Amino acid sequence: MKLTMQLGNRSYDIIMKRGCLANLYQFINLSNRKVFILTDSGVPAQYAQSVLAQCPDGMVYTVPQGEGSKSLKVFGQVQQAMLDFNMTRKDLLVSVGGGVIGDLGGFCAATYMRGIDFVNCPTTTLSQVDSSIGGKTAIDLGETKNIVGAFWQPKVVLVDFDTLETLPRRHYVNGLAEAVKMGLIADPELFALFEQGKPEDNIEQIIYRSLRVKKNVVEQDEREQGQRACLNFGHTIGHGIEAVKGIRGRRTNGLFHGECVALGTLPMIEDKALAKRARAVYRSLGLPVRTGVDKKKVLAYMQHDKKSRGDTITVIKVPGLGCWRADRIPTSELPALLGIQEEG
Repeated sequence: MKLTMQLGNRSYDIIMKRGCLANLYQFINLSNRKVFILTDSGVPAQYAQSVLAQCPDGMVYTVPQGEGSKSLKVFGQVQQAMLDFNMTRKDLLVSVGGGVIGDLGGFCAATYMRGIDFVNCPTTTLSQVDSSIGGKTAIDLGETKNIVGAFWQPKVVLVDFDTLETLPRRHYVNGLAEAVKMGLIADPELFALFEQGKPEDNIEQIIYRSLRVKKNVVEQDEREQGQRACLNFGHTIGHGIEAVKGIRGRRTNGLFHGECVALGTLPMIEDKALAKRARAVYRSLGLPVRTGVDKKKVLAYMQHDKKSRGDTITVIKVPGLGCWRADRIPTSELPALLGIQEEG
């Protein structure tokens, strides 16, 4: 399967095929240039090695697993390693891993020598359904997620479904929350795939349809001036929950990103019957539908969100399946939205 992101001279293909990681050389030039392969300690080493084996002049650089690697410190270490590898403007960075590696690698590529070629090879459900395309790259500053970054489109994205087979179940399900999100805002048939039962049986279609939704949105609004904001559905509250209860830094117990997004979507679904259906889907997947969390702390983080402007914040609401609306609301109304402990 293939999709093409239509962005003029920044257009690129999204290849979705089992085993395609071993054929990266068919989609981008890996010879006559240095290839810097970025991965993390949680990604099975054979994936980066599979890319390295195709490169006459390549190296693998491994950062620690987890959100903590999206930091200024690790960003600096990666840039120094690229410089030590004597990389020039004609060289290539390949990210092999999940959303953290895609975000970090993309930002390193965007800023090294003011921009070098970048290829994304997502190996988690979360990155395959969402973060691997669209060109948003970023690192965190302290507790504030994705606040330092750049728009930098990859040259090609390789989605190898085989890489999902090594994912622990919870990681696998974590990424599906973003696919449910895509179905809720834009694709009733995608949502229906989750209501039918085992997502594993339809995973290729789920990933394809999710990426198609995101591709269509990005083509119309590459730099999030308007419509692309719909992809933030569930994220305003979700990022707040993640800041308080997320697994990050030294915090090893808590919630994953997709789990936080799932919780963040529920208060934003205005149709009660649809909210009930969404809760049933999350339960069937093993995603949380409620959590005990300090609402005041969540509120404080939400007010620092990139979408917040002083006394107001933009939130995405879903009035019915397959449609969405952006509301700019006073931040004073946020506490009423934080009904995340009640189960309707």
